[in-house]
Amino acid sequence: MYVLDTNVLIHDPNALLNFEEHDVIIPMTVLEELDKLKSGKQTVAADCRQAIRNIDKVLGDATPKEIEKGVPIVRGEKAEPMGRLLILMSTERAGAHALPEHLNDNKIINTLAALQERHKSRDIILVSKDINMRLKARGFGVEAQDYHNDQLLDDIDLLPKGYHEFENSFWDNIEKVETVQREGATEHILRREGVLAKVNINEFLIDERGFVGKVVDVDSEQVIIRDLHQHDLMNEEVWGLVPRDIYQAMALHLLLDPDIHLVNLTGSAGSGKTILALAACIEMTVASKMYKRIIATRSTQGLDEDIGFLPGTEAEKMEPWLGAIVDNLEALHEDDENMTASVDYILSKVPLHFKSMNYIRGRSFQHSLIIIDESQNLTPHQIKTIITRAGNGSKVICLGNLAQIDTPYLSALSSGLTYMTERFKGFRHGAHIHLQGVPRSALAEYAEANL
Repeated sequence: MYVLDTNVLIHDPNALLNFEEHDVIIPMTVLEELDKLKSGKQTVAADCRQAIRNIDKVLGDATPKEIEKGVPIVRGEKAEPMGRLLILMSTERAGAHALPEHLNDNKIINTLAALQERHKSRDIILVSKDINMRLKARGFGVEAQDYHNDQLLDDIDLLPKGYHEFENSFWDNIEKVETVQREGATEHILRREGVLAKVNINEFLIDERGFVGKVVDVDSEQVIIRDLHQHDLMNEEVWGLVPRDIYQAMALHLLLDPDIHLVNLTGSAGSGKTILALAACIEMTVASKMYKRIIATRSTQGLDEDIGFLPGTEAEKMEPWLGAIVDNLEALHEDDENMTASVDYILSKVPLHFKSMNYIRGRSFQHSLIIIDESQNLTPHQIKTIITRAGNGSKVICLGNLAQIDTPYLSALSSGLTYMTERFKGFRHGAHIHLQGVPRSALAEYAEANL
């Protein structure tokens, strides 16, 4: 029997369908918490409403007695029912020690302990995203675990970086190559074996001799690599910005590629994620006019609650949260005679819209560049909600640092940014780059390494 905590249903409203043949139990306290959180326009409220609808759909017209015994969970029209869904009333533990019931977490743990006494032959497992809740449960004698259904990796070091680095020459690892010229580009056709066995489409291959190649096609038998010239990549100027290292150069190459519809940029603070994305977006809206507008949004812990207290329009409310965008606009124009005038000119010239995540749901953005800052704080479900807003001719750019997750119910492994990067690694129109170094300043670089 798996007992679901409230935060699991908010993290993934479809969670109750993901336990296969096992019984899923939802305590009455969890339903009460969902009820309190379901009102409003916040992202959390929408997830609560969807979770409640999913519970109602499974229970259907079941009678109270049937719910007490467990209602079979049907997944899809033709699927055989597997497992049962039960609603668990709060249960007093007569004559036994119990946690004080002034906290909802304690009520749930007490109810589980009582359930364990009634069903001694079965495993009762609490599923919660809250580490402290799991620690309290285990300390009280109830087995507890994290929700792992959307964790695709066991170790964050296994997450693709978007490139493969080779010592000395890349070609030392290759026995046979066929080189062809296509549309003015040099392409190498190689067998998919050895060092190339695990490469994905749109990943880069770089070595110490200056070779840079991009995987443009891959199947079970062979890999096609386009030869890119390092000198050209390093000297690509975008809205006055020139890449400082090969990693930024590869990121710019992907950002400017019209065939890439999703770009994930990860990296530590100051590695250049936001400024690269912003420079590329301004170039593609003002100079080349490939896109009509830039939509900037971000996930901020507390944003749902705090934005309502700020005065002004939606754009004015969002400005404090999106200060990083304006800071980077200033950095792009710091050498201008009048930086403030340049930034004001850009903001008037560029169709740059600051949007709250609360108001993105239900929208569809056509021919737009959508920048999602601080995307490491999003759940997989929230990431899906935003990316599915991208309409015809739009490009999504996700920026994040997995070492700076600000929400208590997410880790680097369960973050939506990790989930999306792993899910999209074989997508022909998606790419990912993990930026290196801290070029923000000598002070920032030293602090990153020594503090």
